[in-house]
Amino acid sequence: MTTWRIMITIARYHLLQRLLYLVLPWAILAFSFAVNLVISAELPPNTNRSGGLATIYVYVFAGGLLATVRSLPFGLALGVSRRSYYLGTAGLGVVLAAVYGLALTAAQALERATGGWGVTLHFFELSYLLDGPWYLTWLTSFVGLVLLFVHGMWFGLVYRRWNLTGLVAFIAGHISTLLAAALVVTWTHTWAGIGDFFTALSAAGLTGVLAALAAALLAGGFTTIRRVTV
Repeated sequence: MTTWRIMITIARYHLLQRLLYLVLPWAILAFSFAVNLVISAELPPNTNRSGGLATIYVYVFAGGLLATVRSLPFGLALGVSRRSYYLGTAGLGVVLAAVYGLALTAAQALERATGGWGVTLHFFELSYLLDGPWYLTWLTSFVGLVLLFVHGMWFGLVYRRWNLTGLVAFIAGHISTLLAAALVVTWTHTWAGIGDFFTALSAAGLTGVLAALAAALLAGGFTTIRRVTV
């Protein structure tokens, strides 16, 4: 079989769990939307903004995590190479992100057309991130979803390779990096400059930054899976 056929087969292997990848993310998002809609209906007429959209992004991270923690052993037992499994799984994440992004873009368009669902609720439209034209909303949603999926994959691979100790160290590394960056910025008194940078940065520019980060995470996960044992 060619590499592309193997990758497609791996993606189809994951989609045997349709509940995990096709049903639950939207069921959870729908519940979050319903809760926010009810709350907004009881608030005074105004622009009610919500962070409930984050639920689908968090779930996509969990989906990437489960794809490597739970599904990897059986996939490798079928004789698939680690490289093919990784690329096939990441490919699934890219396709899902593209489709999910289109659905979120359509929901945002409907939200705008109805004046925030009749209660001025901004659930699918987020200031600065998802408030531009439809194509930019789709692109930003797509990049963000891919980033979280591959990040979740990397977390799962770290656990598979180094068990719980390695995962804790990996998380500690994330926190330490953020802390070190915050300390450097504080000591150099550049918080205002960073704020100005992100304020001046367009949504398209931010999407580019997220895309570069997603590529780095993808490379990190690929490096990790090469020595994973199951």
